[in-house]
Amino acid sequence: MNKSKLGLDFARVDAAKQLAKNIADQVQEFVDGYTTVTVERTLCRLIGIDGVDENGVPLPNVVVDSLLEKGVLNQGMLYFMGNAILETNKNPQQIAEDVMNGKLDLTTLPLHGIDEIKQAVQPYIDACLTRIKGNVAKRNEYLSTIGEGPKPYLYIIVATGNIYEDVVQAQAGARQGADVIAVIRTTGQSLLDYVPYGATTEGFGGTFATQENFRIMRKALDEVGEEVGRYIRLCNYCSGLCMPEIAAMGALERLDVMLNDALYGILFRDINPQRTLIDQYFSRVINGYAGVIINTGEDNYLTTADAVEAAHTVLASDLINEQLALLAALPEEQMGLGHAFEMDPMLENGFLLELAQAQMTREIFPKATLKYMPPTKFMTGNIFRGHIQDALFNMIGIWTHQGIQLLGMPTEAIHTPFMSDRYLSIENARYIFNDMKSIGEEMEFREGGICRARAKEVLDKAIDLLKQIVDEGLFTALEKGTFGDVKRPMNGGKGLAGVVTKGDNYFNPFIQLMKDRK
Repeated sequence: MNKSKLGLDFARVDAAKQLAKNIADQVQEFVDGYTTVTVERTLCRLIGIDGVDENGVPLPNVVVDSLLEKGVLNQGMLYFMGNAILETNKNPQQIAEDVMNGKLDLTTLPLHGIDEIKQAVQPYIDACLTRIKGNVAKRNEYLSTIGEGPKPYLYIIVATGNIYEDVVQAQAGARQGADVIAVIRTTGQSLLDYVPYGATTEGFGGTFATQENFRIMRKALDEVGEEVGRYIRLCNYCSGLCMPEIAAMGALERLDVMLNDALYGILFRDINPQRTLIDQYFSRVINGYAGVIINTGEDNYLTTADAVEAAHTVLASDLINEQLALLAALPEEQMGLGHAFEMDPMLENGFLLELAQAQMTREIFPKATLKYMPPTKFMTGNIFRGHIQDALFNMIGIWTHQGIQLLGMPTEAIHTPFMSDRYLSIENARYIFNDMKSIGEEMEFREGGICRARAKEVLDKAIDLLKQIVDEGLFTALEKGTFGDVKRPMNGGKGLAGVVTKGDNYFNPFIQLMKDRK
């Protein structure tokens, strides 16, 4: 690491990371003892189970619910599926269809030995890993042949509710210069305890995240990427009650970026903290293996808490998220840790405070593909002032070498963006990124000045907060409203009933194989 431009004390940074590691280790010790209905459904998907029954219930749900109702899910779906493969000589998809049709009860079959059961599922595990590795190789082939845009990646959203209309808008955005297309999820999908199936055309405020929709958009972005000579990254959301399932679907269909943060789901969707932290671990293992950049949601804290007063909570959460991701073997380069430009534009010297925090974040996480979020809280409907606010945000993005620049829209808070709105936002960013390309190398931060003082203050406060969380634990910190001024009890929220203690026969070989990059 080069000498800090802000005069940060890297011994203090190292101390902060050690505190965050202590917190993450506490969480992981808890996580390792449990599975969830979502994790087990994810395993169904990874070994080839797909489709829905006549009522539209996904087959992974049918299989897992059949085990949950019998009170044996603690032994793990793979245990019963491997045993059924041995007994029936059928593949997992055929077995799932027999369960669906009432022809088979996985819990009444004669039981084989655990080693034999593990061997029975291994070919399906190997086939899945081969497919995901093929997707990673395909992405790398694109990057080495047609290449990609420079960082910060220009990140835009499409949110029509209709996947086919999303394709039209996404391809238009790519032609205008976007590097990452995020397909916003329909309102409320994070609270569904199943993944909808097939191509969808009727989302509200976004489009359903389904594997078929992923496939459709991936194909469309590959086509336009070849046309414009630049690989276009596809982003979706594996937060919510189906976090690892959607991570698995993204890995199977070659998504590149995933919103993937338990803390966001806990705070802003009231998902049970235990459930989603267990789910998050497996989802990050999958994303790490698939070469997916995860985006975390710390920027959202500043929509409910004050951006000046609560800046240290963003940094503390980023530090914890980094350590949780490392435990899942997710490389630093795939960490899109979140922060945001959310101070009141009427604040005196607000630009300098924002600049200090962005530079501080860059220096503390030097390898991360940082996700920098635009002003939203103080967008008023005055599109001219809003466009200037976005321009100031873009200046800091290029100045501090952010990884992903989620472009602001002049019509933020008015309506879902038109293609013309996106064109203005992309033009704004490209102009500033080119015109100010080397400003970060040219400018220094004055010793004793506002920026250095602000960075030190935020780091010091983050360290104090991390010390407190080490003492009380992350679950208690969440109960007290430490992040985003939102209080979430350990046994509250949605999804707690889906948490299951692991039994004696439980196994999930995907975790170690993926962490070892096998």
